[in-house]
Amino acid sequence: MFAFTQNRDVDSLPRNTDEYIFVKPGDSIVIYLNEIALLPKPKFSSKEDIRYYLWFRKKVYKVYPLAKLASERLDSLNARLDRIDSKFKRKRYTKQIQNYVEGEFTAQIKKMTTTEGRVLIKLIHRQTGKTAFDNIRGLRSGWKAFWYNTAANVFKLSLKTAYQPAIINEDFLIEDVLVRAFRDDKLEAQNSKLDFDFIKIIAANKAKINVETYKLMFAKMKKKRKKKKKK
Repeated sequence: MFAFTQNRDVDSLPRNTDEYIFVKPGDSIVIYLNEIALLPKPKFSSKEDIRYYLWFRKKVYKVYPLAKLASERLDSLNARLDRIDSKFKRKRYTKQIQNYVEGEFTAQIKKMTTTEGRVLIKLIHRQTGKTAFDNIRGLRSGWKAFWYNTAANVFKLSLKTAYQPAIINEDFLIEDVLVRAFRDDKLEAQNSKLDFDFIKIIAANKAKINVETYKLMFAKMKKKRKKKKKK
């Protein structure tokens, strides 16, 4: 655990917020729709909120390619297994793919922050249609150990965590980041295997960006740093 902590990135908020605007109390609200994706511009309460959103966006940008890769590898594995009749060959091929994916994932996951680990687990559900727990259930024990020893133990997260952008604010933020990134060609699009309509979700939410959870998180981090300095 100590070794993992030493390798993780240090979180800090971006300073440049010129890309977004914020709405002051009493301002008239006009939503401009993008002609292609028909997405309303995100609405922020302050410039500080924009900084937290950009910080979170950086997390999603970092983690999404891994979730996309996991989905592609699982699809490839399942498609190949459907064409293999021999039980022995199926087990051997499954082991080869799992070893390969572990090699791709291990180093990157160990360097993640807790927030990034949580986003990864949620995006695996988005990309594969199954939670991380359901994806590893029934696979060999070594594969299970890999996920439990990294995502579950290192980050203290549940592998059963579901992706629910219509209900959970963090999931809404993740989807907002992804849809805008796909539209602007900043990330390679991969459709979710879950059934939800984000256009309706963002309309119901009035495109409001809520980052209060991350404000509290950073406040706690600052307190811990001050206590360490005093010691």
